Amino acid sequence: MSKNSLVDAFNIERKLENNEIVTDYDVFPDKKLLDYLRTKIVENLIDKKIPEDKKLADFINDEINSSIEGYDLSNLERNHLYNLIDNEINGYGPITELLEDKNVTEIMVNSPKEIYIEIDGQLIKDESVSFINEEHIIRTIQRLIEPLGRTIDATNPMVDSRLSDGSRINAVIPPLSTKGPVITIRKFKETMRSIDDLIRIGTLTPYMARFLNAAVKGKLNILICGGTGSGKTSLLNIMSSFIDSTERIITIEDAAELRLHQEHVISLETRVINYENEGEVTIRDLVINSLRMRPDRIIVGEVRGKEAFDMLQAMNTGHDGSMTTLHANGSEDVLNRLETMVLMSGLEIPIKAIREYIVNAIDLVITIERMNDGKRKITSIAELDGFVEDRIKVRDIFAFRQKGVLENGQVDGEFVLYSRIPKALKKINARGIDEVDEMFKKD
Repeated sequence: MSKNSLVDAFNIERKLENNEIVTDYDVFPDKKLLDYLRTKIVENLIDKKIPEDKKLADFINDEINSSIEGYDLSNLERNHLYNLIDNEINGYGPITELLEDKNVTEIMVNSPKEIYIEIDGQLIKDESVSFINEEHIIRTIQRLIEPLGRTIDATNPMVDSRLSDGSRINAVIPPLSTKGPVITIRKFKETMRSIDDLIRIGTLTPYMARFLNAAVKGKLNILICGGTGSGKTSLLNIMSSFIDSTERIITIEDAAELRLHQEHVISLETRVINYENEGEVTIRDLVINSLRMRPDRIIVGEVRGKEAFDMLQAMNTGHDGSMTTLHANGSEDVLNRLETMVLMSGLEIPIKAIREYIVNAIDLVITIERMNDGKRKITSIAELDGFVEDRIKVRDIFAFRQKGVLENGQVDGEFVLYSRIPKALKKINARGIDEVDEMFKKD
């Protein structure tokens, strides 16, 4: 194998200077051979145990030496091969470095040669990463979920859980996935820990942050809505930090992603059905049970179905300050979805009664969106304000108004604070909180 020529080195340097992506194809001109050698070594390692009297580094080097005999590899190529094999033994195969990269917020494995990552809200196909075959993907899935006490096979072909670092993993294999095994890992930027971080990146304004702080301390019932990957859970996590440390908080999630730092927090997590079709514990089961646990606050990671009625019931029966998220594209959509979910509970309740229940339960609806430029913004903080012709009236308190798109692709717009006095302010004041009064004109 020939080493990189001066022309190759020049091209790589040019790409780096222009902030272009440099792939393994640039660094290693004969990547096909490296892929072949990696495949050969990985397949040899399956079911092979490392001798107790041998160091791991020596074991890997011996495996490489026996596989590359007859090939002329440069030191750079050999080190690259070593790292690949080390990741197979100590890490999670080809995606090990992606999991460690703090700039990568999402990893999507669609097939052995089709891996996408999200960086700064933008999806990028990562040509530098690949699996050997579908069996290689499944082995990686098993390694990821084994410490979680989960398994994946033909009888249990889907897993949705969390890794030890809090990342959310979803894996689907045939027969559910017709394309082959698929992995989706959603990571959360550790830098997004406080409301100040969201202000810094332009998700909301300081005024909006102050209002949300007062709303949480004032024990308003809050619903956060948005599309997939819009940042609902991250916003819920940050807003939960406003809760007083003396309160008893119960969180309910499918896969525990919320990281509250208060002292008195009880975290509940659903349980999937087992092989005997028994043992399932749903969000609804946990919401109902949480009412017997003397909560000051109930926080549900996401409502998706029948549990919506139980959550509304909790909000309507003295559990003020409850918060949850719901997948929807705006305040109008979220209310329609809530109505549908309540009907799913099997109770024969007239639509008008359901809407009255919703209006009495929810104080604020916050909409967060991922814009076309990848940035996330709170596009609306609204309150429910009675009815107009039997439809729930939604009134914005804050909103983001998009003006257009700049030449660099950035979304151009501004945040708006409406001058009217919101009904929510009265509830906030009733808790002795007046720190946001000056925001609103009292003409």
